[in-house]
Amino acid sequence: MEIYKKQTLSETFSVYFDKRMLRILLLGIISGFPWVLIGSSLSLWLKEDGLSRSTIGWAGLIFAVYAFNYLWAPIIDRIRIPWLTNKIGHRRGWIVTMQFIILISLICWSVVDPTTNLTFVIMIGLIIAIASATQDITVDALRIEQIGKDEGKSMQAGAAMAVVGWWTGYKLGGVIALNAAEYFQQAGFENYWQITFLVLSIVIITCNIFLMFVHEPQPTDRQESQKRNDQMIEEKLGATNAVTKSIVWIGGTIAGPIISFFKKNGFKIAIGILGFVFLFKVGEAFLGRMSIIFYKEIGFSKSDIALYSKGIGWITTVVFTLLGGLFAIRSGVIKAMFVSGILMASTNLLFSLLAWSGKSEWLFAIAVIFDDMAAAFATVAFVAFISMLVDRTYTATQYALLASIGTAGRTTLAASSGAMVDWLNGDWGIFFVITAIMVIPSLICLWAIRNKLNLSEK
Repeated sequence: MEIYKKQTLSETFSVYFDKRMLRILLLGIISGFPWVLIGSSLSLWLKEDGLSRSTIGWAGLIFAVYAFNYLWAPIIDRIRIPWLTNKIGHRRGWIVTMQFIILISLICWSVVDPTTNLTFVIMIGLIIAIASATQDITVDALRIEQIGKDEGKSMQAGAAMAVVGWWTGYKLGGVIALNAAEYFQQAGFENYWQITFLVLSIVIITCNIFLMFVHEPQPTDRQESQKRNDQMIEEKLGATNAVTKSIVWIGGTIAGPIISFFKKNGFKIAIGILGFVFLFKVGEAFLGRMSIIFYKEIGFSKSDIALYSKGIGWITTVVFTLLGGLFAIRSGVIKAMFVSGILMASTNLLFSLLAWSGKSEWLFAIAVIFDDMAAAFATVAFVAFISMLVDRTYTATQYALLASIGTAGRTTLAASSGAMVDWLNGDWGIFFVITAIMVIPSLICLWAIRNKLNLSEK
């Protein structure tokens, strides 16, 4: 692992004033907001309509599509959206298309009742998840391409800004969703969640307007590099026909990124990386999937949740994400991963204390604030880690692959979170202790490969 030269704190912090960081912030907001829709909003909507914890937990399986978006990442890299690509660019064209699909989905949600049309509601949620996961492929690629491949400091700062943006979209989007639902409920509307989804549609439209201010670099180097790889594969195949051209396309866009990753790191180290990425945030996902249900069951109102979990939590997340970015730059991303993993486990235990002590606003605030601090450190370190591993020739595909593997651990395993709480007979305290222990296997994987990783942290 390469050791980089230390900088003064002011030199390190100055990177955040680069105008590209503002663009990355916006891209993060666009990426984070859909999680409000299929996460806390959908969960609370189903809860308040009388559905069980297990049903809500299993409904979260729609998040699993994020674990597989790498499968169609090569298509996103190659296929151009008719008309839109020529008007606003390849990456932005895909983002706008996916945002439009999410907008239509919200309109569909606004006219259904989950108690009588649960399958339809979940199907719409799945469509939102697919559109969001597809959008993330392009957002992440566009975010990485905002920064030069030799600008290591800016890449880590960009990771911090992307995380700030994601949490801004998620937290402030949650504030809007929860307060709107509370307002319409108190106003006497029985379909208050359906009306709230129409309000959230306005956020989608606003994001698309600001997206037009994000510069999209011309990907000439990437295209030329991919073309050279395609030509190399075609030369080895010999004859040129429809079959060989298909093989060339598949080999250049799907097999190429995977082979490149294993060749760069070696098989054993690559497996260690994938194991760590898969397991790192499983405990956080178990907590996150059930947290809003826990808040509701322990006696907090939607406005309480909006204030402490979304409003104050957003401020905490923003501050500590920026600090986490500075820590990663100055101490190294590997050390940052270990520190953040330990913090995640420790803060999960605060929720056990809250569960055992009963409803307490000050303890609720402390637990949420410290949890957001740990999540901010962990996320910025994680994003920086996988951003520094990708080959620029396959930016979208390799990043999508690594991010999807990380999401696979969080979504597929955490889908059983509601069933686990039921199995524990509603003992939330023990549940949160178990989530704290879940981080240990990932840190073991990281410890085993820590000195063999091929990272440049200049």
